[in-house]
Amino acid sequence: MMPAEQAGAAALLRHLAGAEPIETHVSAVFVGPDTAFKLKKAVALGFLDFSTLAARERFLRRELEINQPAAPALYRDVVPVTRAPDGRLALGGEREVVDWVLRMAPVPPEDFLDAVAARGGLDGSVLDAIADAAFALHAALPPVPGLDAPAELGRVLAGNRQAALAAGLPPARVAALAAAAEATLARLAPLLAARAAAGRVRRCHGDLHLGNLCLLEGRVTPFDALEFDEALATIDTGYDLAFLLMDLDHRVGRAAANRVLNRYVARSGDAGLTAALPVWLSMRALIRAHVLSRAKGPGSGLPYLARAEAMLAPPPPRLVAVGGLQGTGKSRLARGLAPGIGAAPGALVLRSDEIRKRQAGCAPEQRLPAAAYTPEASMAVFRELTDLAAEALHGGHAVIADAAFLRPEERAAIEAARGGAPFTGFWLEAPPEVLRARVAARRGDASDADVAVLAAAAARDPGPITWQRVDAATDPLPAVRNALGLNPDDPC
Repeated sequence: MMPAEQAGAAALLRHLAGAEPIETHVSAVFVGPDTAFKLKKAVALGFLDFSTLAARERFLRRELEINQPAAPALYRDVVPVTRAPDGRLALGGEREVVDWVLRMAPVPPEDFLDAVAARGGLDGSVLDAIADAAFALHAALPPVPGLDAPAELGRVLAGNRQAALAAGLPPARVAALAAAAEATLARLAPLLAARAAAGRVRRCHGDLHLGNLCLLEGRVTPFDALEFDEALATIDTGYDLAFLLMDLDHRVGRAAANRVLNRYVARSGDAGLTAALPVWLSMRALIRAHVLSRAKGPGSGLPYLARAEAMLAPPPPRLVAVGGLQGTGKSRLARGLAPGIGAAPGALVLRSDEIRKRQAGCAPEQRLPAAAYTPEASMAVFRELTDLAAEALHGGHAVIADAAFLRPEERAAIEAARGGAPFTGFWLEAPPEVLRARVAARRGDASDADVAVLAAAAARDPGPITWQRVDAATDPLPAVRNALGLNPDDPC
């Protein structure tokens, strides 16, 4: 419902847009043919207060300020609703200001990514673009120094516990979940503090889910960042990402969330975020549970509450390595395996080709010159691969290492990264003609290997192979899943 004091402004915007508004409990958006007008409702809800004219102006200007850098084609300006001496209302002018409006470009409803997901349109390329957009958003943000990240997250948890109880979710389950999350946060406090000291805490989006991403001019674009509470949005970039991963996992499936996680880490190198994913994902699911319960009744939030509970009971980590010549399908296999292994949203895939591109400052699909493939460069790639694998495993997250592993010392190094986790190595093999055809057909891939590179690699003696040999002439995924003892019903 629109507050009575804003009826006139709403009528003006309805006339200008030629449409009824899209409403939430805090705003109304009037979408016209060439402009969308956003009006904040004059409400005070405890966690936000838009009840005064000055507050609505301040928060609309803040919304413009924090969203325009990532979405310059979407966010235009903030203008007043003014009243003439005869009582008529208009946009702009020097007369009495009665309200404020944010002007934006209109986005077709079908171009919001929750709508794209609902129609099954989040294919691999769109998921990669989602991860790239999240990475670019975070990379552009300056670190916020001096924040006590563990304490701030504890306060967020306490607030959400109270909100969940107030929304009518089962008290015993909420109390047990909060206690488990508090214990996890206490254990992770040194890690969270170290990440803050390393610059991982930034003024983030704060509400990064599929409904706040759209396709604008063909590009995945984040919008509607949280503007009314700086503390809630000044968080670890991993916690910001966790909302998106949780939303993908719930709406689309584990494989979609896993792909976005792995693409994000491939771009950022932040494998360390996986250690805190269980509690971050759980907290994000709890938020969604109490928001839905408050809006639609407690029963609507129960699936998210169950998800929040499950996130805090992850399986132990394991390390899987996938090696073999170019064209054996290592990356395809790794991607197929990852969603069904380990903690949500599945195993972290560390691909040597993607690490090489990141070390060169390039996107995964950008081709590199031969100079990027020196022995020294390759050694740096494998050092980072093993370091990141050890870091993620130590934090409790499963890892799949994807590389050729043509040298015995490379295989030994990845096995040594296991720590105390179980290790399984697979060596993929296929006839030469199959490998040549696959390599020649590759397009838009992180691997720069061509048929000549394949021939040179095939002529090299890899030394004794102790890993499980797998026929990769056809799809090896079923055989490898069986060898790992994965449940056929697990996500894949």
